[in-house]
Order: sequence, then C-alpha cells, then structure tokens
Amino acid sequence: MLRNRRPLNPEHQQTHLPMGGMIRGRIRRLFAILGLLLSVQTLILWTAEDLTIFESAWLTMTTLVTVGYGDYAPQTLIGRLSTIVLMFITAITLMTLIVSDYIEYRFYRRERILTGRWIYKMKDHIVIINTPKNGGQQYFMRFASQIRAIPGYETIPIMLLTREFPSGLPKELSDIGVVHYHGAGFDKTALKAVHAGSARHIIVLAADEADPYSDSLTFDIAHRLAELNLGNHTIVEAVSDENRERFKTLGVRTIIRPVRTYPEIMVRSVVAPGSEKVLEDLFSYEKDHPHRYDLKLDDLNWADIVSALVRHGIGTALAYIDNDNEVICHPSSNQEVEGKGLIVLVNSTETPDVSVVIEALDRYRAFLKQWRQQSASEATGEKQPPKTGANP
Repeated sequence: MLRNRRPLNPEHQQTHLPMGGMIRGRIRRLFAILGLLLSVQTLILWTAEDLTIFESAWLTMTTLVTVGYGDYAPQTLIGRLSTIVLMFITAITLMTLIVSDYIEYRFYRRERILTGRWIYKMKDHIVIINTPKNGGQQYFMRFASQIRAIPGYETIPIMLLTREFPSGLPKELSDIGVVHYHGAGFDKTALKAVHAGSARHIIVLAADEADPYSDSLTFDIAHRLAELNLGNHTIVEAVSDENRERFKTLGVRTIIRPVRTYPEIMVRSVVAPGSEKVLEDLFSYEKDHPHRYDLKLDDLNWADIVSALVRHGIGTALAYIDNDNEVICHPSSNQEVEGKGLIVLVNSTETPDVSVVIEALDRYRAFLKQWRQQSASEATGEKQPPKTGANP
C-alpha cells in the first residue's frame, strides 16, 4: 500500500507557505533590482552625457514612467544603448511586474479579510470569542455601539474570533469597524493571530445561552487563556451557576450569565468591573429587585429620601414617579421632589411594605424639623438641653 502511494506534488507541498509573504517578498526583490538599474542608468548618463547628476536622474525617471517631456534626451551612443537595454527592455518590464504583483496582493488581502484569515496588527483592543447561537449580529452591533459611547472607548478596535461568517462579516458590522478571524478560542494559533496577549479585554461568549453543555466549550477556552496568563483580562459567560467556581479557579476575572437582550451587562463588566453583578441580580430576582411604592412626595429633596431609606435599612432609591406619571431617574439631590411614587431597590426575600417606607420618611421629617430648630437656637445663642430619641 505504501509502495503504490503517489508522491506529493512539490508545488502542493509548498501551499502551507503564506502567499501574502511570498508576494511581498517578490515585490521587494523587484524593487531592489529596479533601484539598482535606475542607479546604473543615472551614472551612465551622468558620465556619457553633458548632464548634471540631477538631470541624469530626472531623465532616467521620466523614461521609466514613459512620460517623455522632451526637455532632455541621450545624445551619445552609449547613453542611447543603455536607455534601450536598461530602461526600455528591463526597467519598464520590472515596473510592470511590480504593478501586477501589487494588484495581486491587494486581491489576496481582500480575500483573506473577507474570509477571516487576515492577521491585523492590533493592540489594546477587545477580543470576543464565539458567536451567540441566536441574534449574534444584533448582539455585536449593540455591544459595539454601547461600548464606544463610553469615554475612553470611542475608537477601541473590536476583533471577533469565531467560526461563523465564513463568507465575510455582514456589512452592518464591517461598516462600524468590527473585524473577525476565522478560528476557535481553544486554538493557540488563533489566539496568537488575534493578538490575545495584547488585548485590553477578552470576552468568551456562551455558544448557546440556553444549553448548559456549552459551558464545556467555554471552560476549554478559559483554560487555554489561563495557560497564557490571560485570565485577569477575561470575562466569560456561564450558563449554569454551578460552573462559576470552576471558572474562578482558573483565575477568570468576571463570570456572568448570558443575557442576549441586554448587552449593557457585558459592557458594564468591561468598563466597570463589579457593576455587572448589580445588573445581573436585577435580572435574576434572587437577592434584590426594584420595587414601586405608591405614596405622596411633596416636602423632601432627593438626598433626604435616599438617606431616609438607607438609614432605615429599606433599600436604595432609584427613581421617583412625578404627578404626570413620568419616571424621573437621577434627579438633582437638592431639588424638592413632588410626586406620587418611588422606585426602590429592595431585598427580594424581605420586601418592606409601603407603610414602612411612609414611616421612615415621616421619622426623617421629624428629625429634620428638630435639627433645624436646634440649629436656629444655636444661631441665636440659646442653649437647649440635649434631646433623646432624635435618631432619624
């Protein structure tokens, strides 16, 4: 069987060589030969003709590009013969070959970029490994638009390492500057091609956000990154909460659940590590959740309301509902609030009743009233005995 096997074609044995490097090398060699010919021709004209060195170089270049201004021309036999041999036959032919190779290289580069096999020179970029099973294009577009809306990330390059898009990225992604490399995250060669070691952040998405078995692929990729000492730059998605500890043992910086409809969680984990846990908890409804309380607000500013709720262990005020049913987020701290409801981040297992919130606000009003009276008395010089039970 081995005796009858046909030997490989030598040309086929060389197909592993990078075509782009071969073309660039050939262009460099042709340029070197062309430069040598131009130098020889210039020296011949300078020696044989009644021309300065600059005029000789000028005549050589105008001959090469076939412009033919007619201001200078070789007059001697040696000058004319060298022009025929070195310029008309050799140099112009070399110039044609260089232009042809350059066009070939541009087509080669375009094809490699389109199929995700071009290696970019990148540094301080974001590498996203894997493509979501559903809605991957929309997820990438929303992630890119949101991350680039954050100061310091406006122009950050985004590289996808995925086996999707074999025929090229969708136009919507390429138009916003997202590029890709066709490969897998567990492949060292692919990680080297996307310059994972120079990336600012590495994101490993769950291949299937509804299938816990996709954590196996994620773990394999995370293990490869840990071997390269890149765990502290890595954010991974874990479908099953039971696998979180496994990822932590690899030194992964952040582990979150996959939430495809809300890329803001991933964005927060990139730009403000730790804040994603708050957003993630809002989606899980396990520890804290935002709760609406219907009550009248008319004589406290936002800072007073926030302080009253925190002091009484109720929760954190997130927004209020004004009298036109508009939800007002991030109100001015010193502005008096007028409305008919509060949105408060409360404990999911021990959600306080609205009466507890009303009592907390009333006690804070009493505290403020007593504090103002005491301040006024001190301003007039009157001494008031200390009162007990003034805790707001």
